[in-house]
Amino acid sequence: MSVHHPHPRLLVHTSIQPMRWGDMDALGHVNNTVYFRYMEQARIEWLFAVATSHDPYASGSGPVIVNASCTFLQPLVYPGDVEVRMFLAGPGRSSVGSFYEVCKDGRRYAEGAAKIVWIDLATGRPTPLPEAIAGPLHALATPRGDTST
Repeated sequence: MSVHHPHPRLLVHTSIQPMRWGDMDALGHVNNTVYFRYMEQARIEWLFAVATSHDPYASGSGPVIVNASCTFLQPLVYPGDVEVRMFLAGPGRSSVGSFYEVCKDGRRYAEGAAKIVWIDLATGRPTPLPEAIAGPLHALATPRGDTST
């Protein structure tokens, strides 16, 4: 199933996570809140992978989520592993859109999104995205990837 996205996206991380029996609810499927944990885990894995030290907050700045959403396409049912694909869109000065596909056995079960804003940890105010994050995304911010402007 191919989905058209209105804005270009770059696949930045893929996370394989085991489903747990406790992820299910009384209706016999994975509880809706757990999808947000799956996406969070993928985001944290990505953050630690791109951090320049073992502590991604050591520089005095770091990411916060200002909004998050999930569209549930079909119910997940234990057992199995979920594959969470994390994509980023073109960056802003201090924020970037992140997008997620939650899949199992090659089928998409949910799509999610979260706006990530980089902040100064001392002041709580937005600060520019680190170049390690923004750099690879600059081509997405211009029409058709044209970086000549």
